[in-house]
Amino acid sequence: MKASSSPLSTDPRALIDAASLSRFQWQTFVLCFFVTLFDGFDTQAIAYTGPAIANAFHLGPSELTPLIVAGTVGMALGAISLGSLGDRIGRRPTILLAVLVFGIFSLATGFARSPNEILLARFFTGLGMGGAIPAVLSLVSEFAPARHRGLVITGVLLGLPTGAIGGGLLGARLLSYIGWEGIFMIGGILPLVYLLILYARLPESPFFLAVQDLPRHRQEITTLLRKIIPSADEAVLRTASFVTSGETVRASFRTLISPRFLRNTLAVWITYFCNWAAWFMLILWLPTVLKTAGLPHEQAALGTVVINSPAILFCLVMAYYLPKKPVRPLLTTTLAFGIVVALGLGLASNLASNLAGNTQWALVFFLIGAAGVGIGLPQIALNYVVIEAYPTELRATGAGWAIGMGRTGSIIGAALGGWCLKVGGVAGFYYALIVPLLLAIVGVLMIRTKK
Repeated sequence: MKASSSPLSTDPRALIDAASLSRFQWQTFVLCFFVTLFDGFDTQAIAYTGPAIANAFHLGPSELTPLIVAGTVGMALGAISLGSLGDRIGRRPTILLAVLVFGIFSLATGFARSPNEILLARFFTGLGMGGAIPAVLSLVSEFAPARHRGLVITGVLLGLPTGAIGGGLLGARLLSYIGWEGIFMIGGILPLVYLLILYARLPESPFFLAVQDLPRHRQEITTLLRKIIPSADEAVLRTASFVTSGETVRASFRTLISPRFLRNTLAVWITYFCNWAAWFMLILWLPTVLKTAGLPHEQAALGTVVINSPAILFCLVMAYYLPKKPVRPLLTTTLAFGIVVALGLGLASNLASNLAGNTQWALVFFLIGAAGVGIGLPQIALNYVVIEAYPTELRATGAGWAIGMGRTGSIIGAALGGWCLKVGGVAGFYYALIVPLLLAIVGVLMIRTKK
């Protein structure tokens, strides 16, 4: 489809929206997908190595909790700090920095020789992991045409559960051979090698460059648009003024809480905080919970695979409906389903003594897979809401603070997981998930959408 010399030529966003997806765009999406894949691997590495670390250092749930929480604290701070950095220095340098940080410190975790060293390395790994996603979301949303944006964003974010699944399978097969140290070394070496590819191939967002409105960016924007829209009229690319449309806003926390954005900002923060509290409490403690319920830790690691696998299929289904259906009913329905699943897991644990072993675990793993849909899936829709809620100038900052609030919720969830398991047992752990899911529904009902 050829772009014409119309008013569309003044706005890189409109040019991209009017054109077909190019090979250059697909290359960018794939590059970002692998960033989220390595992020997902490293995020959940502590979950499927947790039981082995606990055995190695003779740690109980309360002693293991700080090691699990350290990474989520780093993620919260990384999302807020590096998210804002993405609106100041650009998406590309922020992504490169984030991958460098989480690669180095994941590798360092593998060389740790005490719980304190693990705690410190996991904190800095979390800084990088938390900072990568806001910049990736911004870059992908600005490279994708509006009609495909929901599907592309979802596809790229599927790297998170895919990385977690890969790590779970790796842990189940290799943990007894390479130890927990080997898992973290793999999680560090691979992204550091991949960083060389990112440095050579990952582009900056032309829309971000247009927002900067600097003369030195004109030729770079033209070159990028020529790659994104190879069929575009050369005269359009050379004569376009490349100014952004609409009102310009400043990327800052103050703007996020200004009257224009306050209601949606608070609503998104509440939903992220509560949903992530439930999700990270579940995924980070699941192998330990399953081991407590009687599974060997090698098989317990498969819980990470089971909970993430159905989410991939349903994420694609949700991505298809997101641009076509109101977001609030989708979020409310999936969260309500998550509450039902959490109740079912608690009841299944209480009934375990009345079931044969295979029947018990078949039911439990079925419900764990369902939890991946009911508790994990809303995060995909929330990312779509965040992208639609803020203009480009504020997008990485808005996504960073939203994810930062989610990461803060994950800290609370990760910290409470060990306490809930110790006090309430396996059933009490599952029942505790219901509270944050109910609060997340309240947050969803506050969100104002355009649809």
